[in-house]
Amino acid sequence: MPDRKVVVSDTSPLLNLSLIGRLDLLKSQFAQITVPTQVWGELTDGAEGVDALRDLREQGFLTLVEVDRTDLFVEIHHELDLGETAAICCAVQRDADLVLLDERDGRRVARRHDLSLTGVIGVLLRGAETGDVKLEAELTALREAGFWISDDLFSTVLDRADGSM
Repeated sequence: MPDRKVVVSDTSPLLNLSLIGRLDLLKSQFAQITVPTQVWGELTDGAEGVDALRDLREQGFLTLVEVDRTDLFVEIHHELDLGETAAICCAVQRDADLVLLDERDGRRVARRHDLSLTGVIGVLLRGAETGDVKLEAELTALREAGFWISDDLFSTVLDRADGSM
């Protein structure tokens, strides 16, 4: 049953799940995802994976919101790219329960603002816990799609999943 929490996403988790054909995991885990227009611009700037994301938007699952360039926005944008900045500011403004964010620097800034985080690997782990994901196959697909996962992290994630299932 999807969570009714306020969830805000950056570009990477949405795009990478789209590239491996697993956007269904988002719908099984969350009732709706808020996407800043800046993130949507990054997503639709490329060609791959966009059609499935547009479908989710048309279904009302992805909700686009404007994020104003506040003082916080300007401060964070000195450290991060536009999408990450918008996602974090949106999450702060909306008192989000969760932010989907993959990049290390973005996660560091989000933690500084006391935001709860997960990323594409966290979504896959949640899917593995419910039996919806064959974790090794999906992590391999992520790598093949261009998502960087170190060998150590790959092994750690698989070990963690084996220990919790």
